Amino acid sequence: MFKRHEKIDNSRSLITNLNPKSPISEQYRTIRTTLDFKLSDQNLTSFLVTSSEAGVGKSTTIANLAITFAQQGKKVLLVDADLRKPSVHTTFKINNRIGLTNVLTHQIKANEAFQKTDFCKDLTVISSGPIPPNPAELLSSAGMKKFITEMSQEYEVILFDTPPLNAVTDAQIISRLVGGVVLVARAYQTRKDNLIKAKKLLEQINANILGVVIHGIETTDTSYYYYYGAE
Repeated sequence: MFKRHEKIDNSRSLITNLNPKSPISEQYRTIRTTLDFKLSDQNLTSFLVTSSEAGVGKSTTIANLAITFAQQGKKVLLVDADLRKPSVHTTFKINNRIGLTNVLTHQIKANEAFQKTDFCKDLTVISSGPIPPNPAELLSSAGMKKFITEMSQEYEVILFDTPPLNAVTDAQIISRLVGGVVLVARAYQTRKDNLIKAKKLLEQINANILGVVIHGIETTDTSYYYYYGAE
């Protein structure tokens, strides 16, 4: 299990870029290192980040993990596969006119959806694109499987931002296609039974749960507290 805390503040959500020497950034690197070991040990290149419910810091977590992997010198692809309430384009200040939905509906090739950011030269982002009427169907299509296979040959690490598990089936669908899953929860907000339910939903389809990130653990001597432990 990975644990860390960060207040959800859009102005400083990319702390690993804004202040790479901060204790928070160091904890993201600790999580990255552990994930790196697990991915290498299992010969994996891709994983998704999800949660049991909305508003717990899922998208902040995946954005900072993507940056830390890229800062390591790896060729990294971050994909916004939340086709219901996308946020990656807002976080990275890129356009969302075209993206994953355009690729999956065969309007463009994957490389036409690539966007570079000002944050790290080794990080490529694919935004969600226009919100479709059938997210689950698109994500379970043969095109999605082909997309992941092709990207895995080109990138060393691929991260997928997905909707919460207890709301829709999207994360379950994608978890069948990627190497593993990282769950995000928030202390004092995420109910234990909801987290257990999310874990069971993943176990039902034999998803490879790599670990958990927990936000919101307060201490008296600092506004941030975080630690990590292997699952």
